[in-house]
Parts: sequence; structure tokens; C-alpha cells
Amino acid sequence: MAETRQFGDLATQLVMESRRSTLTDTLLKYNDNLVRSIVREQRDLEKLTDNGDAVVSPAMLIFQTAIVRNKRCLLAYHKHRLDRIRDMYWAVGGALPHILSNQDIRSKLSPHEVDFLRQYSASVMEYRAGFSNELDITASITHPPKDLHVLVRVVRDCGVIQTELGSIDFQKGQRFMVRRADIEHLIVQGYLQEV
Repeated sequence: MAETRQFGDLATQLVMESRRSTLTDTLLKYNDNLVRSIVREQRDLEKLTDNGDAVVSPAMLIFQTAIVRNKRCLLAYHKHRLDRIRDMYWAVGGALPHILSNQDIRSKLSPHEVDFLRQYSASVMEYRAGFSNELDITASITHPPKDLHVLVRVVRDCGVIQTELGSIDFQKGQRFMVRRADIEHLIVQGYLQEV
């Protein structure tokens, strides 16, 4: 007995994948095959509705409903993924190289999502450039700073960093008392840890 499939079943699978991603709090690999299958189904459905008849049959309404549902599911899937990608961007303090150099994350993104991430980062940096002396919009706001200076331990080598008081060579295992504003981005990215 052949397996029968209804219009919209593939789109339902895509939405369920987004739901699994939300429940497990992970970003799953971009499902290019499923997205392409849904787009093919869309084209087939649109061919069925473009018969030129002025008469609206019940079958035509079913095809139109399936088309609209597939579009909504595709949009929901892609919006969910872009929201997750934006959340990852802000979780690392706007450090695009930190995200793109992680092969585990990079392998889960489609080429279009990588382009989106680059353009999003460029937009944020352009917006930030206008008032970077007054405010750092990429700094964490979950825990407001209590002091101007902070004692940090170097978790991963990050090389020589220019601070307001001069350059500091951050090597693994060392401790430093530095201005929070100079190294906040390194704490968010995981190079330094507050002691």
C-alpha cells in the first residue's frame, strides 16, 4: 500500500522541527531538503490553481488554503531561526567572529543565514558608531556593573589588548584588575572570567 500524504504535511514537519528546537533550546541544522520540498509543493499547487477558470470550485479553495498554510509555516520556520541567530549574536556581545569561527554553529547555518548574520552585525556596528563614546550597546545588561574596575582571570589566551591605561597581554591563568569598560566584551565572549 502506497503512503499517502496530504498537502501541508511537509510544512507541519518544518514547524515541528522549530518546536523541537525551542524545547531543547538548541539551533538545529537548517533543513534545506525539507524547505525545497515545500517550495516544490507550492509550485505544484500554484499550477493547479492557475487553470484560468473564473469558477471557484471546492478543490480550488483547498489548494489555496494549502498554499497559504505552507507560506505561513515557511515564514514561521525562518523567523524562528533568525530570532535564535540574533539571540546567539547578543549572547556573545556582538562578536561575529566568535560565532562564525565555531564550526558546530557554522555547520547548522545556511549560507543565507551567514549572510544575514554578517549584514545584521554590520548594521549594529554602523548604528553603534554614532554614540560609541557614551554607550556600548553590545554590553551585557543582565548584571549591571557594581564597580568601575573588576578582577578577572584569563580563561583563554586573547593576546595583547589596548586599554585606556595601555596595552595588556592576556595569557591563560593570569589575573588582572582592569576597567570593566575596557574588557567587558572579553568577559561576554568567554575569554576572561570575573573573580
